[in-house]
Amino acid sequence: MSYRLPVSKWLAAIVLLMALLAAFIFSPANASASINYGEEVAALAKKQVGSSYKYGGTTPKGFDASGLTQYVYKSAATEMKIPRTSADQYKIGKTVKQKDLIAGDLVFYATGIKGKVSFVGIYYGNGTFIGTTTKGVKVVKMSDKYWKDKYIGAKRVIK
Repeated sequence: MSYRLPVSKWLAAIVLLMALLAAFIFSPANASASINYGEEVAALAKKQVGSSYKYGGTTPKGFDASGLTQYVYKSAATEMKIPRTSADQYKIGKTVKQKDLIAGDLVFYATGIKGKVSFVGIYYGNGTFIGTTTKGVKVVKMSDKYWKDKYIGAKRVIK
């Protein structure tokens, strides 16, 4: 014995479609891709390579060292507001050993008075950082004698 419901095939198809749509909308999202903020910060810093040096500069028209880091962190997906000067930037974040650096960490140097933070760059990877020198924004090897002798420490400000 078969029992037939008085429902058209179209109505059944619409109900099924609505059920699937509701399941899709109300199910938890499992995104397979996520942003690695440190790598994204480093990539944005790399895009600034070639920008000019400008004392007090905070835009791609001209940067000083801390102006570059402040601009990159604010412009990246992190949208972080970090302090303006390298000395104040050194006061935030978690201290990181040089051997544990990852892309996006801030690296600090004493380019003026010995032992006093006066320069900051963004660690890029493989022993390099991106920073603003008097010759503009460049990728710099941390192992170069000038930088190696002036290294103060590093901070991770991205959680």
